[in-house]
Amino acid sequence: MSEVNAMSEPPESDALSVAARTALEAAGSEPWVKEAELMQRWPHAHGGPLGAGDFRHTPEDFRVTELMDFVPEGHGEHQWLWIEKRGLTTDELCRELAGLCDVAPRDIGVAGLKDKQAITQQWVSVWLPGREAPEHLSEALAEKGARVLASVRHPRKLKRGVHRGNRFALRVSGEAVAHPDFETRWQTLIRDGVPNYFGPQRFGHQGHNLGRARAVLIRGWRKRDDRSGMLLSTARSFLFNEVLAARLKAGCWATALSGEVFALGGTGSRFVTDGSEAVETLTRRLADGDIHPTGPLWGTGRGESHAQVAALEQVLASSWPQLCDGLEKAGVKAERRPLRLMPANARLEWAITPTQADAEATAASAWLHFDLPRGSFATGLLRELIAHPLL
Repeated sequence: MSEVNAMSEPPESDALSVAARTALEAAGSEPWVKEAELMQRWPHAHGGPLGAGDFRHTPEDFRVTELMDFVPEGHGEHQWLWIEKRGLTTDELCRELAGLCDVAPRDIGVAGLKDKQAITQQWVSVWLPGREAPEHLSEALAEKGARVLASVRHPRKLKRGVHRGNRFALRVSGEAVAHPDFETRWQTLIRDGVPNYFGPQRFGHQGHNLGRARAVLIRGWRKRDDRSGMLLSTARSFLFNEVLAARLKAGCWATALSGEVFALGGTGSRFVTDGSEAVETLTRRLADGDIHPTGPLWGTGRGESHAQVAALEQVLASSWPQLCDGLEKAGVKAERRPLRLMPANARLEWAITPTQADAEATAASAWLHFDLPRGSFATGLLRELIAHPLL
């Protein structure tokens, strides 16, 4: 271990690193994974769900609002529409808009994709230089399940990933919600965070996108086979989840190892320890949720991690060479993602308390309100509370 790492990391990180490598090697020892059981493959952080539960019983039970740090300027060639949709994917909405406005799909912009079985609100931009949106656009979209809540001009197309995050309001019910420790568990998740797993949506029905990604990468990725890059994202998401799961099993998913790359909470900034911060300072910042360890989004380029973390993550290359080699040959640039997810502005609001549920012979239910940064999945929080086939 270098002098820098010896100064900045606690001695027990050696044992934790070995345990994480052992877990990752064991997970990668099988020829291939059971795609339909992907989520069961990755462990929980807080003792598992409290019991069976239900969510998204209706779209009204799952509400998502996009959060932006800026507003449209009121002039320009792009019409920005603040849209509430129900029963539509974002891609379906964009196709409808392109057809109604007589523009190419590339002239439509969104910051992120929102769930289909939900009530979601997000900005969508349409390039309409020198002309207005069709007169009956709002009525036509309403027939498809989308309401235009606002319409403002802006000089630029809406680009992917420019939003800050999403605000969620989810109604959950069932045995887990009636558990006497439900509120305590909720407070623990908010205080300590949850594993920042990529959710089941990333892997498709029964996890089949992962098998498709593997086949494409073995053959050699081509843009025409994966125009949106979805299969590349699926492969990278799987590899990230594998590292996170191994560190969780070893008890170091929220603990600093030597060579750690930290994400600064609430920002996109990262830094590598250089020995200038004492062990006690790093430990306190981790406990406060100010910084988070990160994991790899596999690709080309020099890795930021080193020492124990780099050695751990390199196990992926020997365990899943077809995925790692395929991603590198596809030219995907390596990135990092926080291992821990900290919900913000969180609160619990009872819809039907357990006492009321007993008296009325119905199921207890509660609304969970929280904000998540872009790219994070609400399912990561839900799976620590309730057991459900989709989690």
